[in-house]
Amino acid sequence: MYLEEVKTILTDVLALGPAGRNLDEHSALLGSLPELDSMAVVQLIGALEEQFGFSIDDDEIDAATFATLGSLTAFVRHKLTA
Repeated sequence: MYLEEVKTILTDVLALGPAGRNLDEHSALLGSLPELDSMAVVQLIGALEEQFGFSIDDDEIDAATFATLGSLTAFVRHKLTA
């Protein structure tokens, strides 16, 4: 649940095009996708906040959040159930 939505947002923000369709929950993000730089992380956070209607504080995120598509999706799921 939420994996496809998060994948779509990630693909759109990073402009991955067709390559984004190949991402799955185990796909490495931070350090593996050159498009995911510090500015893209900020854009991605903003897009997630807008799509899902929550706010993310700076102290809530770290590199582990962006390790894989699955870890990012788990973070979104946690925010929605908190």
